[in-house]
Amino acid sequence: MTAIKDFFMSSVAFWIAWIIIPLIMEVIPTIGDFFILLKRRFVRKRYREIYDLPEITLIIPVYNSQDTLYDCIRSVDASDYPNDRIYIMLVNNMTKDDSFQVFCKCQQDFPTLKINWMNAKQGKSKALNLALFNSDGKYIIHIDSDGVLEPHALYNIVHMFENEDDIHCITGTILTNPELIDETKNPFMRLFQKLEFGEYCQAFLAGRNFQSELNSIFTLSGAFSAFRKSAILKSQLYNTDTVCEDTHVTFQIRDGMGKKVALCPNAIFFVDPIPSVNQLYVQRQRWQSGELEVMHMFMGKRLNAARGFLSDFVVRVLMYDHTFAFPRMIWYFALICLAFINYPMKLIVQSVVFMYLLYSFANLLLYICIILFLKEFRDLRWYYARKWYIIFLLPFFNFLVFWFRFAGIINSIKGTQTWKVRNVKEEWQSFGEVAGNDFAGIGKVITRIRDEVNEHEEA
Repeated sequence: MTAIKDFFMSSVAFWIAWIIIPLIMEVIPTIGDFFILLKRRFVRKRYREIYDLPEITLIIPVYNSQDTLYDCIRSVDASDYPNDRIYIMLVNNMTKDDSFQVFCKCQQDFPTLKINWMNAKQGKSKALNLALFNSDGKYIIHIDSDGVLEPHALYNIVHMFENEDDIHCITGTILTNPELIDETKNPFMRLFQKLEFGEYCQAFLAGRNFQSELNSIFTLSGAFSAFRKSAILKSQLYNTDTVCEDTHVTFQIRDGMGKKVALCPNAIFFVDPIPSVNQLYVQRQRWQSGELEVMHMFMGKRLNAARGFLSDFVVRVLMYDHTFAFPRMIWYFALICLAFINYPMKLIVQSVVFMYLLYSFANLLLYICIILFLKEFRDLRWYYARKWYIIFLLPFFNFLVFWFRFAGIINSIKGTQTWKVRNVKEEWQSFGEVAGNDFAGIGKVITRIRDEVNEHEEA
């Protein structure tokens, strides 16, 4: 028994126990991703040039978009895709500001663009479905009104469709807008937004890029996605029972219809950087709860089948994002507790530093891949290259995001999700109220016991 105890108290067992989770779950897969991404970058298909470009419909949902809509449409006008081949549908989902006046101004300022305004009063998903039924052209492209297109984005995404007949659905690459990041005055928030920019680069130019190679993209980006009209109209369209309709339509096309879903890495759409930590908290909770909802709808026989963790990427996502979330939470807190059960503090600190270096090494590999994929965008590539220090800061950012996503898991257990999600301040106030009520109840019990004791002594 003494020998066994000595082994488990030894540094060897400690390292095995505490390094194995990040090593197996994140570092080793990242090394594999690195080599697949290198192959994808240097062994590229040769596309033929397209001279007779097809007509496309651009669907832009509008909801209180007066501050961003003009720049969005201006970016369409400035793109290298011919304006006479673009049909724009602005789908108004009960907006309450002056977005319609912005639409009127766009009609005057961009006369060669065909822009139509459509009113819908049944929520975003039904508004998008209404636009789909009224669309024209060979391809349907959906972009959000709070972002701008890179000038070659529309051409690049159509170019990919025209050269790969087996692809029926494409997600563009979403990045936060570097110009808006540099305009942020608060230095802490500006650094936070740079980390978010690095996270988006990893998510699309590394994560979805790798998934595209294996036809395992979990979700299209609702901010910029494109479909063959012949495919999307055969689906069940956008689902109204989930807050993550873009993930739902991805599963429909890939799993339900057996069509290929891919990323176009050189079709870039710039969105606004997150304005506050509160907004990031709300956003990531919504994404997490929506992911859970869609998984529940489409898991079907997956959990009962023998395909398992290695063969089914949906099961892997479920295991990584949800099943392992609770052990990871316990694991983080257990590190703090180790100091109280005779583990040397030096050993604990060394393990944490080593895990941090492992995560930083994984970020370095992804950083190299992203630099390679941004080759044709010189200014953007230079901007990202100068942010080399995010390699060492992203582990802290990802740690924070983990807790935001974990809150989404907890809150999704409560019932049906909606777009209205409590932010950090509201969550803290709610916690304070619950804690106050709990302690008040304990105080009442203590007071009652004390009164009983006093009465007994007086008697």
